[in-house]
Amino acid sequence: SAASDVYKRQGHGAPAGADGSHNVQRYNQDSDEIMNKRDTVKKIKAGSVEIGGGAPVSVQTMCNTKTWDVDATVAQIKAMQTAGADIVRIALPDMESAKAVSAIKEQVSVPLVADIHFDYRLALEAAERGIDKIRINPGNIGAPENVKAVAEACRRHNIPIRIGVNAGSLEKGLLEKYGHPCPEALVESAKGHAELLERYDFDDICISMKSSSVPLTIAAYRLAAETFDYPLHLGVTEAGFGIDARIKSSMGIGGLLFDGLGDTIRVSLTEDPVEEIPVAISLARLAEKVRAQKPAAQKPEGIDFYSYSRRECRTVDLGGLRIGAKAVPAAASFGASGCADFCVENGEASLKGGGKIEIRKYGAGDSEKLLADAAKVAAVAAQVRTEDLAG
Repeated sequence: SAASDVYKRQGHGAPAGADGSHNVQRYNQDSDEIMNKRDTVKKIKAGSVEIGGGAPVSVQTMCNTKTWDVDATVAQIKAMQTAGADIVRIALPDMESAKAVSAIKEQVSVPLVADIHFDYRLALEAAERGIDKIRINPGNIGAPENVKAVAEACRRHNIPIRIGVNAGSLEKGLLEKYGHPCPEALVESAKGHAELLERYDFDDICISMKSSSVPLTIAAYRLAAETFDYPLHLGVTEAGFGIDARIKSSMGIGGLLFDGLGDTIRVSLTEDPVEEIPVAISLARLAEKVRAQKPAAQKPEGIDFYSYSRRECRTVDLGGLRIGAKAVPAAASFGASGCADFCVENGEASLKGGGKIEIRKYGAGDSEKLLADAAKVAAVAAQVRTEDLAG
């Protein structure tokens, strides 16, 4: 198969080390070779939305209603569409939910993805009722004839399939082979599922390989970009809620988007799913803007971005706020001044354009207060107390 041939040519498949560190380093080193591959991947369509092949990054979210409750599901989908979602996923855990697809489709215009696990008959029902895309893993739906039936139904209705691999639910055989979730294990899982569909001449495929670990997520997607010519759906699982979850998703999804990887994204929050959309839109639009610019020449720095070691540098004292070396990282905002140039005299920091930099210290749980201060104070430098970082 196409996926198998590329994977074998890359020479992957050796068991990973106990900590998986060599895998992450490899995909960090090779990242330049896979940047901006989006234009060359296969293009698929979920309803009217193009995915891959250089199409704009599309934004997805997922309903948390009971799909058989048509009124509640339609109301939430419309709210999502108003917020800017390009694609919405709905769960189909049973036949009652699958049969509700046609009634939902009649009332919304955004493309819908059916999230299905294990029961291939739900995929067949959804295909007949007008679903636009299906998320299912062919290796989990039983006999080969089941996979063939799903492939034929999706081909007949022009429905693409997303293969969704998750580090938390890898096949037992892969965990025994590699010892733990690692980039090779995630990609090998996706490869196995893709081969099942390719066996029946089906290749309208999108692939995701998510993890709650940002470094593992990034490394797995970079390997996937080397291995597959299919579009990639980006996401970080179990991101949580609040600003921490938004930062985590931005690091994982944003890092890959800025590498030139990723065709459709979902920011997963344990909040109202409508709240996911503004974050995803910001990431997607910023990535498109960055990708449109001519990349500057990069000088190799020999830095492994996944080792988590602090870079060697000198310490600067900003009026009692120590920055650099082993000091606790500081965050700075310059408000409406628009100027980040400062100087230090007699232990006091001030903006070169005029205006004193205020030094304030915040606890680890004071993120909302920090953001509020940063918005109204002309210049503020903030440092989280070291004792709040213990443990």
